[in-house]
Amino acid sequence: MLVDDQAMVRTGFRMILEAESDVTVVGEAVDGRDAVDMVDRARPDVILMDVRMPNMDGIEACERICAATEAARVMMLTTFDLDDYVHAALRAGASGFLLKDAPPEQLIEAIKVIASGDALLAPSVTQTLIDEIARRPVGQPDRFPGIADLTERELDVIRLMAKGLSNGEIATELYLGEATIKTHVGRILAKLGARDRVQAVVAAFESGLVQPGD
Repeated sequence: MLVDDQAMVRTGFRMILEAESDVTVVGEAVDGRDAVDMVDRARPDVILMDVRMPNMDGIEACERICAATEAARVMMLTTFDLDDYVHAALRAGASGFLLKDAPPEQLIEAIKVIASGDALLAPSVTQTLIDEIARRPVGQPDRFPGIADLTERELDVIRLMAKGLSNGEIATELYLGEATIKTHVGRILAKLGARDRVQAVVAAFESGLVQPGD
């Protein structure tokens, strides 16, 4: 589902997506309020959500949608001048960020990554998130009781997740099978009550488990 207040932007995304045989655009919303109303009817797997829109912005819409359903996953579309919204959107439940000027092949890949249950951040957005967390006070582990339940191996995995490594890359780093890493990631998400890896990484940084620059 496409959510953007600019018709030309929605048309451009639709043209790119409908050229793919395994991607279907099930709806278009003109603002956040429209998106919240449309989700139940359109039943999208992935929502491409603009950040700044009239009536209701993308962050509030993301928060409402994620609170109401786990079926739809939200990818926020941003530009460099909207980096201040990154942290708020991830806390609202967004599964990732992508820059609006990303090439079409990157957009398609991002949608498939998020639809598969993974999460994605553009590298520049990841750095923005880390920089913002670095400016915050020292983490408070008691806000994230699940952190204390992580095993040593799970701690190894989440620290590598925080570096942006994929399951395959983590498996290589730890000399384990990729299926084993996937199991560890699943247990980490369950213990932290995280929707996906991005949410888990945010919790790791905010709790102080992972420090920017580690």
